[in-house]
Amino acid sequence: MARAGEASDQSIRPLPPAPRTRYAFGMSDTSPPDSAAVPGSALPPAAPPPYASMPRARRNVAVLVAAQAVLGAQMSMIFTVGGLAGQSLAPNPCFATLPLSLIVLGSVLSATRLSRFMQAYGRRAGFTLATGSGALGAAISAAALWHGSFALFMLGALFTGVYMSAQGFYRFAATDTAPPEFQAKAISYVMAGGLAAAIIGPQLVKITSQAMVVPFFATYLAVIVLNLAGPLLFSFLDIPRTPPAPKGSVAAGRPLKVLLRQPVIVVAMICATVSYALMNLVMTSTPLAVVGCGFDQNHAADIVGAHVLAMYLPSFFTGHLIARFGKEVIVGLGLVILAASGLVALSGVELEQFFLALVLLGVGWNFGFIGSTAMLASAHKPEERGTLQGVNDFVVFGGVFLASLSSGGLMNCSGGSVEAGWQAVNLAMVPFLVAAGGALIWLVLRPREA
Repeated sequence: MARAGEASDQSIRPLPPAPRTRYAFGMSDTSPPDSAAVPGSALPPAAPPPYASMPRARRNVAVLVAAQAVLGAQMSMIFTVGGLAGQSLAPNPCFATLPLSLIVLGSVLSATRLSRFMQAYGRRAGFTLATGSGALGAAISAAALWHGSFALFMLGALFTGVYMSAQGFYRFAATDTAPPEFQAKAISYVMAGGLAAAIIGPQLVKITSQAMVVPFFATYLAVIVLNLAGPLLFSFLDIPRTPPAPKGSVAAGRPLKVLLRQPVIVVAMICATVSYALMNLVMTSTPLAVVGCGFDQNHAADIVGAHVLAMYLPSFFTGHLIARFGKEVIVGLGLVILAASGLVALSGVELEQFFLALVLLGVGWNFGFIGSTAMLASAHKPEERGTLQGVNDFVVFGGVFLASLSSGGLMNCSGGSVEAGWQAVNLAMVPFLVAAGGALIWLVLRPREA
Protein backbone atom coordinates (compact mmCIF):
# COMPACT_ATOMS: atom_id res chain seq x y z
CA MET A 1 0.00 0.00 0.00
CA ALA A 2 2.93 2.32 0.77
CA ARG A 3 4.27 1.83 -2.72
CA ALA A 4 0.85 2.51 -4.19
CA GLY A 5 0.64 5.70 -2.16
CA GLU A 6 4.07 6.74 -3.33
CA ALA A 7 3.08 6.12 -6.93
CA SER A 8 -0.05 8.20 -6.42
CA ASP A 9 1.99 11.06 -4.97
CA GLN A 10 4.37 10.94 -7.88
CA SER A 11 1.51 10.95 -10.39
CA ILE A 12 0.24 14.32 -9.15
CA ARG A 13 3.63 15.94 -8.60
CA PRO A 14 3.70 19.15 -10.67
CA LEU A 15 5.95 19.25 -13.69
CA PRO A 16 8.92 21.63 -13.60
CA PRO A 17 8.28 24.88 -15.46
CA ALA A 18 9.19 24.93 -19.12
CA PRO A 19 12.16 27.10 -20.11
CA ARG A 20 11.19 30.69 -20.73
CA THR A 21 11.56 31.89 -24.30
CA ARG A 22 12.90 35.39 -24.84
CA TYR A 23 12.81 37.65 -27.85
CA ALA A 24 14.14 40.93 -29.05
CA PHE A 25 12.75 44.21 -27.69
CA GLY A 26 12.11 42.67 -24.27
CA MET A 27 9.24 40.45 -25.39
CA SER A 28 8.88 37.04 -23.81
CA ASP A 29 6.66 34.01 -23.94
CA THR A 30 4.49 34.10 -20.82
CA SER A 31 2.33 31.20 -21.93
CA PRO A 32 1.44 28.42 -19.52
CA PRO A 33 4.26 25.84 -19.36
CA ASP A 34 2.01 22.93 -20.26
CA SER A 35 1.03 24.40 -23.63
CA ALA A 36 2.44 23.14 -26.86
CA ALA A 37 3.88 25.75 -29.18
CA VAL A 38 2.23 26.65 -32.42
CA PRO A 39 4.64 26.18 -35.33
CA GLY A 40 5.95 29.56 -36.39
CA SER A 41 4.90 31.35 -33.19
CA ALA A 42 5.74 31.56 -29.53
CA LEU A 43 2.20 31.10 -28.35
CA PRO A 44 0.19 28.09 -27.24
CA PRO A 45 -2.53 26.97 -29.60
CA ALA A 46 -5.89 28.41 -28.66
CA ALA A 47 -7.99 25.57 -27.29
CA PRO A 48 -11.34 25.30 -29.07
CA PRO A 49 -14.36 26.15 -26.91
CA PRO A 50 -16.57 23.19 -25.89
CA TYR A 51 -19.32 24.29 -28.29
CA ALA A 52 -17.02 24.26 -31.36
CA SER A 53 -18.19 21.84 -34.05
CA MET A 54 -18.09 21.63 -37.81
CA PRO A 55 -21.90 21.67 -38.35
CA ARG A 56 -22.31 24.75 -36.18
CA ALA A 57 -19.27 26.42 -37.75
CA ARG A 58 -20.57 25.80 -41.27
CA ARG A 59 -23.96 27.28 -40.38
CA ASN A 60 -22.41 30.39 -38.89
CA VAL A 61 -20.03 30.80 -41.82
CA ALA A 62 -23.01 30.65 -44.20
CA VAL A 63 -24.81 33.39 -42.24
CA LEU A 64 -21.71 35.57 -42.10
CA VAL A 65 -21.03 35.09 -45.81
CA ALA A 66 -24.58 36.29 -46.54
CA ALA A 67 -24.07 39.28 -44.23
CA GLN A 68 -20.77 40.12 -45.87
CA ALA A 69 -22.44 39.94 -49.29
CA VAL A 70 -25.66 41.85 -48.60
CA LEU A 71 -24.79 44.23 -45.78
CA GLY A 72 -21.19 44.61 -46.93
CA ALA A 73 -22.34 46.04 -50.27
CA GLN A 74 -23.03 49.33 -48.50
CA MET A 75 -19.34 49.93 -47.85
CA SER A 76 -18.33 49.73 -51.51
CA MET A 77 -21.28 51.99 -52.33
CA ILE A 78 -20.33 54.58 -49.73
CA PHE A 79 -16.63 54.55 -50.56
CA THR A 80 -17.46 54.97 -54.25
CA VAL A 81 -19.73 58.01 -53.82
CA GLY A 82 -18.59 59.38 -50.45
CA GLY A 83 -15.60 61.30 -51.77
CA LEU A 84 -17.57 62.71 -54.71
CA ALA A 85 -20.48 63.66 -52.46
CA GLY A 86 -18.08 65.18 -49.97
CA GLN A 87 -16.43 67.17 -52.74
CA SER A 88 -19.81 68.63 -53.72
CA LEU A 89 -20.58 69.67 -50.13
CA ALA A 90 -17.17 70.60 -48.70
CA PRO A 91 -16.23 74.29 -48.42
CA ASN A 92 -12.67 73.33 -49.45
CA PRO A 93 -11.72 70.51 -51.87
CA CYS A 94 -8.99 69.40 -49.47
CA PHE A 95 -11.80 68.21 -47.16
CA ALA A 96 -13.50 66.09 -49.82
CA THR A 97 -12.57 62.76 -48.23
CA LEU A 98 -13.05 63.94 -44.64
CA PRO A 99 -16.47 62.20 -44.37
CA LEU A 100 -14.83 58.91 -45.39
CA SER A 101 -12.20 59.50 -42.72
CA LEU A 102 -14.96 60.04 -40.17
CA ILE A 103 -16.48 56.67 -41.12
CA VAL A 104 -13.21 55.11 -40.12
CA LEU A 105 -13.02 57.28 -36.99
CA GLY A 106 -16.48 56.03 -36.02
CA SER A 107 -15.17 52.51 -36.47
CA VAL A 108 -12.13 53.26 -34.30
CA LEU A 109 -14.19 54.80 -31.51
CA SER A 110 -16.70 51.94 -31.45
CA ALA A 111 -14.34 48.96 -31.93
CA THR A 112 -13.44 48.23 -28.30
CA ARG A 113 -16.91 49.09 -27.02
CA LEU A 114 -18.60 46.91 -29.61
CA SER A 115 -16.23 44.03 -28.90
CA ARG A 116 -16.96 44.18 -25.17
CA PHE A 117 -20.69 44.50 -25.87
CA MET A 118 -20.56 41.31 -27.94
CA GLN A 119 -18.51 39.56 -25.27
CA ALA A 120 -21.26 40.42 -22.76
CA TYR A 121 -24.40 40.04 -24.90
CA GLY A 122 -23.33 37.91 -27.86
CA ARG A 123 -22.44 38.38 -31.52
CA ARG A 124 -26.06 38.45 -32.67
CA ALA A 125 -26.94 41.41 -30.45
CA GLY A 126 -23.81 43.33 -31.44
CA PHE A 127 -24.23 42.81 -35.17
CA THR A 128 -27.92 43.69 -35.07
CA LEU A 129 -27.20 46.88 -33.14
CA ALA A 130 -24.60 47.85 -35.73
CA THR A 131 -27.00 47.47 -38.66
CA GLY A 132 -29.30 49.91 -36.90
CA SER A 133 -26.44 52.37 -36.68
CA GLY A 134 -25.66 51.81 -40.38
CA ALA A 135 -29.25 52.62 -41.33
CA LEU A 136 -29.22 55.71 -39.10
CA GLY A 137 -25.95 56.90 -40.62
CA ALA A 138 -27.30 56.51 -44.15
CA ALA A 139 -30.49 58.39 -43.23
CA ILE A 140 -28.51 61.29 -41.76
CA SER A 141 -26.22 61.37 -44.82
CA ALA A 142 -29.23 61.42 -47.16
CA ALA A 143 -30.70 64.32 -45.18
CA ALA A 144 -27.35 66.11 -45.41
CA LEU A 145 -27.32 65.78 -49.19
CA TRP A 146 -30.90 67.02 -49.40
CA HIS A 147 -30.12 70.11 -47.28
CA GLY A 148 -26.58 70.65 -48.61
CA SER A 149 -25.00 70.35 -45.15
CA PHE A 150 -21.39 69.17 -44.98
CA ALA A 151 -21.47 69.08 -41.15
CA LEU A 152 -24.54 66.84 -41.14
CA PHE A 153 -22.93 64.60 -43.76
CA MET A 154 -19.94 64.12 -41.45
CA LEU A 155 -22.26 63.22 -38.55
CA GLY A 156 -23.89 60.51 -40.66
CA ALA A 157 -20.44 59.17 -41.49
CA LEU A 158 -19.70 58.61 -37.80
CA PHE A 159 -22.76 56.38 -37.39
CA THR A 160 -21.84 54.48 -40.56
CA GLY A 161 -18.50 53.78 -38.91
CA VAL A 162 -20.20 51.71 -36.20
CA TYR A 163 -21.48 49.35 -38.89
CA MET A 164 -18.03 49.26 -40.49
CA SER A 165 -16.55 48.23 -37.14
CA ALA A 166 -19.07 45.39 -36.80
CA GLN A 167 -18.32 44.13 -40.30
CA GLY A 168 -14.69 43.89 -39.28
CA PHE A 169 -15.71 41.42 -36.56
CA TYR A 170 -17.37 39.02 -39.01
CA ARG A 171 -13.99 37.41 -39.65
CA PHE A 172 -13.45 36.76 -35.94
CA ALA A 173 -17.00 35.53 -35.44
CA ALA A 174 -16.31 32.90 -38.12
CA THR A 175 -13.71 31.34 -35.81
CA ASP A 176 -15.82 31.37 -32.63
CA THR A 177 -17.38 27.94 -33.21
CA ALA A 178 -14.80 26.55 -35.65
CA PRO A 179 -12.36 23.75 -34.77
CA PRO A 180 -8.72 24.95 -35.03
CA GLU A 181 -8.11 23.21 -38.35
CA PHE A 182 -11.07 25.06 -39.93
CA GLN A 183 -10.40 28.55 -38.57
CA ALA A 184 -8.24 29.96 -41.40
CA LYS A 185 -10.65 28.57 -43.99
CA ALA A 186 -13.64 29.99 -42.08
CA ILE A 187 -12.07 33.45 -42.11
CA SER A 188 -11.32 33.10 -45.80
CA TYR A 189 -14.84 31.97 -46.73
CA VAL A 190 -16.46 34.83 -44.82
CA MET A 191 -14.19 37.34 -46.50
CA ALA A 192 -15.15 35.75 -49.84
CA GLY A 193 -18.69 36.95 -49.21
CA GLY A 194 -17.36 40.35 -50.16
CA LEU A 195 -17.20 39.06 -53.72
CA ALA A 196 -20.97 39.38 -54.02
CA ALA A 197 -20.77 42.77 -52.29
CA ALA A 198 -18.29 43.85 -54.96
CA ILE A 199 -20.89 43.09 -57.61
CA ILE A 200 -23.98 44.37 -55.78
CA GLY A 201 -22.50 47.64 -54.49
CA PRO A 202 -21.16 49.22 -57.72
CA GLN A 203 -24.24 48.15 -59.67
CA LEU A 204 -26.49 49.82 -57.10
CA VAL A 205 -24.34 52.94 -57.38
CA LYS A 206 -24.85 53.01 -61.15
CA ILE A 207 -28.61 52.67 -60.71
CA THR A 208 -29.03 55.15 -57.84
CA SER A 209 -26.31 57.82 -58.06
CA GLN A 210 -28.25 60.02 -60.49
CA ALA A 211 -31.73 58.55 -59.93
CA MET A 212 -33.04 61.64 -58.13
CA VAL A 213 -32.64 65.38 -58.45
CA VAL A 214 -30.03 65.43 -55.67
CA PRO A 215 -27.01 63.33 -56.76
CA PHE A 216 -26.28 60.29 -54.56
CA PHE A 217 -29.42 60.82 -52.45
CA ALA A 218 -30.98 57.59 -53.73
CA THR A 219 -27.69 55.74 -53.09
CA TYR A 220 -27.99 56.40 -49.35
CA LEU A 221 -31.67 55.42 -49.40
CA ALA A 222 -30.57 52.07 -50.87
CA VAL A 223 -28.05 51.69 -48.03
CA ILE A 224 -30.91 52.06 -45.52
CA VAL A 225 -32.80 49.24 -47.24
CA LEU A 226 -29.73 46.95 -47.15
CA ASN A 227 -29.35 47.46 -43.40
CA LEU A 228 -32.95 46.44 -42.81
CA ALA A 229 -31.99 42.91 -43.86
CA GLY A 230 -29.52 42.68 -40.96
CA PRO A 231 -31.80 41.56 -38.11
CA LEU A 232 -33.28 38.79 -40.27
CA LEU A 233 -29.87 37.45 -41.29
CA PHE A 234 -28.42 37.49 -37.79
CA SER A 235 -31.43 35.69 -36.33
CA PHE A 236 -29.89 32.53 -37.84
CA LEU A 237 -26.52 33.04 -36.16
CA ASP A 238 -25.69 30.36 -33.58
CA ILE A 239 -22.71 31.52 -31.50
CA PRO A 240 -23.12 30.85 -27.77
CA ARG A 241 -22.12 33.70 -25.52
CA THR A 242 -18.93 33.05 -23.57
CA PRO A 243 -19.88 33.31 -19.88
CA PRO A 244 -17.89 35.98 -18.05
CA ALA A 245 -15.17 34.68 -15.76
CA PRO A 246 -14.29 36.24 -12.40
CA LYS A 247 -11.79 39.03 -12.84
CA GLY A 248 -8.25 37.86 -12.15
CA SER A 249 -9.06 34.17 -12.50
CA VAL A 250 -7.23 31.89 -14.94
CA ALA A 251 -10.47 31.46 -16.89
CA ALA A 252 -10.58 35.21 -17.51
CA GLY A 253 -7.54 34.92 -19.78
CA ARG A 254 -4.25 36.76 -19.80
CA PRO A 255 -4.12 40.50 -19.09
CA LEU A 256 -3.90 42.79 -22.10
CA LYS A 257 -0.37 43.90 -21.25
CA VAL A 258 0.74 40.27 -21.34
CA LEU A 259 -1.00 39.65 -24.68
CA LEU A 260 0.66 42.72 -26.19
CA ARG A 261 4.10 41.38 -25.25
CA GLN A 262 3.65 38.38 -27.52
CA PRO A 263 5.66 38.87 -30.72
CA VAL A 264 3.16 37.16 -33.03
CA ILE A 265 0.31 39.36 -31.77
CA VAL A 266 2.30 42.58 -32.19
CA VAL A 267 3.48 41.73 -35.70
CA ALA A 268 0.00 40.53 -36.73
CA MET A 269 -1.43 43.88 -35.63
CA ILE A 270 1.29 45.82 -37.48
CA CYS A 271 0.81 43.92 -40.73
CA ALA A 272 -3.00 44.06 -40.54
CA THR A 273 -2.86 47.82 -39.91
CA VAL A 274 -0.47 48.51 -42.78
CA SER A 275 -2.37 46.26 -45.21
CA TYR A 276 -5.74 47.84 -44.44
CA ALA A 277 -4.52 51.43 -44.07
CA LEU A 278 -2.63 51.49 -47.37
CA MET A 279 -5.51 49.88 -49.20
CA ASN A 280 -7.82 52.56 -47.82
CA LEU A 281 -5.34 55.36 -48.55
CA VAL A 282 -5.28 54.51 -52.25
CA MET A 283 -8.91 53.40 -52.66
CA THR A 284 -10.29 56.58 -51.07
CA SER A 285 -8.47 58.75 -53.61
CA THR A 286 -9.21 56.56 -56.61
CA PRO A 287 -12.64 57.98 -57.60
CA LEU A 288 -11.23 61.52 -57.33
CA ALA A 289 -8.20 60.58 -59.45
CA VAL A 290 -10.24 58.73 -62.06
CA VAL A 291 -12.78 61.54 -62.52
CA GLY A 292 -10.04 64.16 -62.30
CA CYS A 293 -8.16 62.49 -65.15
CA GLY A 294 -11.13 62.88 -67.48
CA PHE A 295 -13.05 59.65 -66.97
CA ASP A 296 -16.66 59.54 -65.76
CA GLN A 297 -18.32 58.30 -62.58
CA ASN A 298 -19.25 54.97 -64.16
CA HIS A 299 -15.58 54.32 -64.88
CA ALA A 300 -14.81 55.11 -61.23
CA ALA A 301 -17.53 52.69 -60.11
CA ASP A 302 -16.19 49.97 -62.42
CA ILE A 303 -12.64 50.41 -61.11
CA VAL A 304 -13.76 50.34 -57.47
CA GLY A 305 -15.89 47.29 -58.31
CA ALA A 306 -12.88 45.51 -59.85
CA HIS A 307 -10.85 46.44 -56.78
CA VAL A 308 -13.44 45.03 -54.38
CA LEU A 309 -13.67 41.86 -56.48
CA ALA A 310 -9.90 41.52 -56.18
CA MET A 311 -10.16 42.06 -52.44
CA TYR A 312 -12.49 39.10 -51.94
CA LEU A 313 -12.12 36.71 -54.89
CA PRO A 314 -8.82 35.25 -53.60
CA SER A 315 -10.59 34.39 -50.35
CA PHE A 316 -11.81 31.14 -51.92
CA PHE A 317 -8.25 29.84 -51.75
CA THR A 318 -6.40 32.12 -49.29
CA GLY A 319 -7.22 29.78 -46.39
CA HIS A 320 -5.81 26.82 -48.33
CA LEU A 321 -2.64 28.80 -49.14
CA ILE A 322 -2.24 29.66 -45.46
CA ALA A 323 -2.66 26.00 -44.49
CA ARG A 324 -0.03 24.96 -47.03
CA PHE A 325 2.59 27.71 -46.83
CA GLY A 326 1.98 29.32 -43.44
CA LYS A 327 0.51 32.60 -42.28
CA GLU A 328 3.74 34.61 -42.36
CA VAL A 329 4.50 33.66 -45.98
CA ILE A 330 1.05 34.76 -47.18
CA VAL A 331 1.26 38.04 -45.25
CA GLY A 332 4.67 38.71 -46.80
CA LEU A 333 3.32 37.97 -50.26
CA GLY A 334 0.48 40.41 -49.61
CA LEU A 335 2.94 43.19 -48.74
CA VAL A 336 4.90 42.53 -51.96
CA ILE A 337 1.71 42.73 -54.05
CA LEU A 338 0.77 46.01 -52.37
CA ALA A 339 4.15 47.39 -53.40
CA ALA A 340 3.54 46.20 -56.97
CA SER A 341 0.23 48.06 -56.95
CA GLY A 342 2.01 51.30 -56.08
CA LEU A 343 4.53 50.81 -58.89
CA VAL A 344 1.74 50.32 -61.46
CA ALA A 345 -0.10 53.41 -60.18
CA LEU A 346 3.06 55.48 -60.48
CA SER A 347 3.57 54.36 -64.08
CA GLY A 348 0.66 56.42 -65.46
CA VAL A 349 -2.98 57.45 -65.31
CA GLU A 350 -4.56 55.60 -68.19
CA LEU A 351 -7.72 53.60 -67.51
CA GLU A 352 -5.95 50.24 -67.70
CA GLN A 353 -3.33 51.40 -65.20
CA PHE A 354 -6.04 52.41 -62.74
CA PHE A 355 -7.68 49.00 -63.16
CA LEU A 356 -4.45 47.00 -62.73
CA ALA A 357 -3.23 49.05 -59.77
CA LEU A 358 -6.53 48.69 -57.93
CA VAL A 359 -6.78 44.95 -58.67
CA LEU A 360 -3.29 44.40 -57.25
CA LEU A 361 -4.20 46.60 -54.29
CA GLY A 362 -7.18 44.34 -53.56
CA VAL A 363 -5.22 41.08 -53.82
CA GLY A 364 -2.42 42.46 -51.64
CA TRP A 365 -4.94 43.53 -49.01
CA ASN A 366 -6.57 40.09 -49.07
CA PHE A 367 -3.35 38.17 -48.43
CA GLY A 368 -1.97 40.67 -45.91
CA PHE A 369 -5.16 41.17 -43.93
CA ILE A 370 -6.49 37.61 -43.89
CA GLY A 371 -3.05 36.24 -43.08
CA SER A 372 -2.65 38.71 -40.22
CA THR A 373 -6.14 37.89 -38.93
CA ALA A 374 -5.31 34.17 -38.94
CA MET A 375 -2.11 34.91 -37.01
CA LEU A 376 -4.06 36.82 -34.38
CA ALA A 377 -6.94 34.32 -34.18
CA SER A 378 -4.55 31.47 -33.39
CA ALA A 379 -2.79 33.47 -30.70
CA HIS A 380 -5.53 34.02 -28.13
CA LYS A 381 -8.18 32.09 -26.23
CA PRO A 382 -11.97 32.49 -26.50
CA GLU A 383 -12.20 34.31 -23.19
CA GLU A 384 -9.57 36.83 -24.37
CA ARG A 385 -11.32 37.79 -27.61
CA GLY A 386 -13.43 40.58 -26.12
CA THR A 387 -10.29 42.43 -25.06
CA LEU A 388 -7.77 41.58 -27.77
CA GLN A 389 -10.03 41.73 -30.83
CA GLY A 390 -11.36 45.12 -29.80
CA VAL A 391 -7.87 46.52 -29.23
CA ASN A 392 -6.68 45.00 -32.50
CA ASP A 393 -9.45 46.66 -34.49
CA PHE A 394 -8.93 49.91 -32.60
CA VAL A 395 -5.30 49.90 -33.77
CA VAL A 396 -6.11 48.70 -37.29
CA PHE A 397 -8.88 51.20 -37.91
CA GLY A 398 -6.92 53.91 -36.15
CA GLY A 399 -4.30 53.44 -38.86
CA VAL A 400 -7.00 53.35 -41.52
CA PHE A 401 -8.44 56.60 -40.15
CA LEU A 402 -5.09 58.37 -40.42
CA ALA A 403 -4.62 57.01 -43.94
CA SER A 404 -8.09 58.09 -44.99
CA LEU A 405 -7.58 61.52 -43.42
CA SER A 406 -4.32 61.91 -45.33
CA SER A 407 -5.76 60.67 -48.62
CA GLY A 408 -7.76 63.75 -49.54
CA GLY A 409 -4.96 66.13 -48.57
CA LEU A 410 -2.37 64.20 -50.56
CA MET A 411 -4.70 63.91 -53.54
CA ASN A 412 -5.99 67.48 -53.70
CA CYS A 413 -3.42 69.61 -51.91
CA SER A 414 0.05 68.14 -52.56
CA GLY A 415 0.63 69.26 -56.15
CA GLY A 416 -0.58 71.39 -58.95
CA SER A 417 -2.39 68.60 -60.79
CA VAL A 418 -4.42 65.44 -60.31
CA GLU A 419 -1.47 63.38 -61.55
CA ALA A 420 0.85 64.89 -58.94
CA GLY A 421 -1.67 64.17 -56.18
CA TRP A 422 -2.10 60.56 -57.33
CA GLN A 423 1.69 60.08 -57.29
CA ALA A 424 1.90 61.52 -53.77
CA VAL A 425 -0.77 59.08 -52.56
CA ASN A 426 1.11 56.07 -53.91
CA LEU A 427 4.56 57.21 -52.80
CA ALA A 428 3.20 57.48 -49.25
CA MET A 429 2.93 53.67 -49.18
CA VAL A 430 6.69 53.10 -49.21
CA PRO A 431 7.77 53.70 -45.57
CA PHE A 432 4.88 51.70 -44.14
CA LEU A 433 5.50 48.71 -46.39
CA VAL A 434 9.15 48.78 -45.34
CA ALA A 435 8.16 48.90 -41.65
CA ALA A 436 5.66 46.03 -41.91
CA GLY A 437 8.03 43.92 -44.00
CA GLY A 438 10.82 44.48 -41.48
CA ALA A 439 8.59 43.47 -38.57
CA LEU A 440 7.51 40.29 -40.38
CA ILE A 441 11.11 39.34 -41.21
CA TRP A 442 12.07 39.92 -37.58
CA LEU A 443 9.25 37.63 -36.43
CA VAL A 444 10.38 34.83 -38.70
CA LEU A 445 14.12 35.17 -37.94
CA ARG A 446 13.93 36.15 -34.26
CA PRO A 447 15.95 34.13 -31.75
CA ARG A 448 13.78 31.46 -30.15
CA GLU A 449 15.59 30.81 -26.89
CA ALA A 450 17.64 32.77 -24.42
